[in-house]
Amino acid sequence: MKGKLLSCVFGFGLALTATGAMAGTLDDVKAKGFIQCGVSQGLPGFSNPDSQNNWTGMDVDFCRAVAAAALGQAEKVEFVPVNAANRFDVLREGEVDLLSRNTTWTLSRDLDLGVVFVSPIYYDGQGFMVRRETSTLSALELSNKPVCAISDTTGPENAERYFTRHRMVLELKQFPDIKAATEAYLNGDCYALTTDQSQLHAVRAGLGTASAHRILPEVISKEPLSPAVRRDDERWFDIVRWTLFTMIDAEEAGIDSTNVEQARARARSDEVRLLLDLDGETGKLLGLDQGWGYRIIDQVGNYAEIFERNLGDQSPLKIKRGLNALWHDGGILYAPPAR
Repeated sequence: MKGKLLSCVFGFGLALTATGAMAGTLDDVKAKGFIQCGVSQGLPGFSNPDSQNNWTGMDVDFCRAVAAAALGQAEKVEFVPVNAANRFDVLREGEVDLLSRNTTWTLSRDLDLGVVFVSPIYYDGQGFMVRRETSTLSALELSNKPVCAISDTTGPENAERYFTRHRMVLELKQFPDIKAATEAYLNGDCYALTTDQSQLHAVRAGLGTASAHRILPEVISKEPLSPAVRRDDERWFDIVRWTLFTMIDAEEAGIDSTNVEQARARARSDEVRLLLDLDGETGKLLGLDQGWGYRIIDQVGNYAEIFERNLGDQSPLKIKRGLNALWHDGGILYAPPAR
């Protein structure tokens, strides 16, 4: 099996760069012994610290999955809180090795910032939240009403386009982060709060009176949230990208943290052996120790596991999979096959 796998596996195309290209982020993180991961300053469900500075969330779990693949242990991560305004500068200047911070992948960001997006980890869309006491049922009722938004995000532009398209008057108030925007909304400075729907669910779940707030049905934008890395390191990009793909493909294959040991012991098909890197073929191409795929699932879990415990039924947010369900379950979540 080894001979045929080297020529086609995953389409990596890295065999010709096995020496010079290996110098870079992977060598840096191996030398220091941990990955510096840029995360939000506190967003339940995605990246949020407790009083002891223990981080949880989907973006946090993804950082740990990359650490399990690259360094052998999921806990070898230092979480670096970054804000919306400085997140790309921090990544580009090498202060973090990976940005995993509910960040929308757009054309201008992809081409103009010196960073490259990996692949969507969560398909989101912008929405609006209002107080239930207002009886407002649609975003089309928000003309001439003050709306709180977060600056240095796609939110203000999306709101402007939506209001213009529907010939509505937008009174927009911008704040530096979700905390400040939420406080203004709760203080009555704004009639509505607008941001990604996942953030609205997180905000509402954190309020003592969550049932007093309504998330309106309109989704006004596409917000594919994706991890990002620096553009100058193709090998690190492939490691981070295939970490995500492995988690998605593992869910599709029915392999999770509860049965991955059994799957490894009984693996016969090329697809499972490649997915878990049981023969070391893909690890060799990436410069990783054999079994990097197995370590991801064993230590962190597959995509369904990190979704459900952070955003889904096992979390306070109770967000449905929706677009983030696998492609054969009615969603659009899809990864290249492990073959």
